[in-house]
Amino acid sequence: MKRASLLVVSLLLLPFWLDAQSFYAIRRERSLILSVGTGTATYFGELANPGDYLDGKLNVVAGLKMNLTPRVALRSELTWFQLAGSDAKADSRDREIRNLSFTSSNIEFNVTGQFSLYRNGNRYYRRPSFNVYGFAGVGLMYFNPKTDYQGEKYALQPLQTEGVSYSRVTPVLPIGAGARFRMGPNLDLVFEGGYRKVFTDYLDDVSTVHLGPAAFTDPVAAALSDRRPEVGFAPVPANSRRGNPEEDDSYWLFNVKVEYFLPVDLGLQNRQRSYKKSRRSSMYRYNKGGGLRR
Repeated sequence: MKRASLLVVSLLLLPFWLDAQSFYAIRRERSLILSVGTGTATYFGELANPGDYLDGKLNVVAGLKMNLTPRVALRSELTWFQLAGSDAKADSRDREIRNLSFTSSNIEFNVTGQFSLYRNGNRYYRRPSFNVYGFAGVGLMYFNPKTDYQGEKYALQPLQTEGVSYSRVTPVLPIGAGARFRMGPNLDLVFEGGYRKVFTDYLDDVSTVHLGPAAFTDPVAAALSDRRPEVGFAPVPANSRRGNPEEDDSYWLFNVKVEYFLPVDLGLQNRQRSYKKSRRSSMYRYNKGGGLRR
C-alpha cells in the first residue's frame, strides 16, 4: 500500500516538475496534453450497499488529450481501479444469509470526446482560468472477480459458480462531466466524475440462480456457489434466486487530475490558421477580379 501511495504521489507531482523545467518555453505551441490523477471507484451491482458510495476504492489514471477545436477535444485514458462488494455489510437479512462477496482489480481503456462550455483561446496559454466540460465515448474493461475462502483467494470466473462461462473483457460506455482550473501557463487542475455503463452482469460473479451442489464436480466451486452453509444455513434448492439478471452491473469513477501541456505541436492550430488564411486570400482574388462581393 505504501508503494501504491508513493506511485500516486509521484504521478501527480510529475507535471509540476515538467512545468518547472519548461516554464520559459511558453511561446511554443502545445497541442498534446498529458493527464495523471487518482480518485475513487464505486461499484453498483448485486453486492453493493448504500454505505459503499462513501467508501470508494482506489483508482489511478493516465491519459493523453488533443484539442480539435476551441471547444472540442479527443481524449484517451488508461485507468486501473478496484471494486468490491459484500453481503456481510448489507442491511437485508436475506442478503446476510446469502453471504457472497468479491473484490476485483480492473483495467479500463477508453476513447472519449470532450465538449467545453467556454471557448479556449487561439493559443493554448490563452485558455480561460475556469472551464467546465462534458464527455462521452467508448471503452473496454478487463475485470477478474475474486473471493476469500478458507484463507485463500480464488478467481471466480474459472469456477463458473452459476454454470456460465462469461468473458472477463466487456465494452463500457463512459459518460460524465468535469471542471478545469488553470494553475499556470502549462498546467490545469481537474475534478471529474464519470458513470460507466457496462455490458455484463458478472463484475461481481453474481447474476442468475443457484445450480445446487449436485451440479458441481469441484468442491470449491460448489462451496463458492452457495455460501449459506458457512453461516449456519442449509444449501438452497437448485434454481433458487442468486442474483438479478434484469440489470447489468456498473461503476462510477471520481478523479482529481493534473493536466500538463506537452511541448509538442501536432500542427492542428497551424493547419486551421493556414486554411482560414488561404480562404481569405482566395476570396480577395475573387472579389478583385470582379466577382460578387459579400
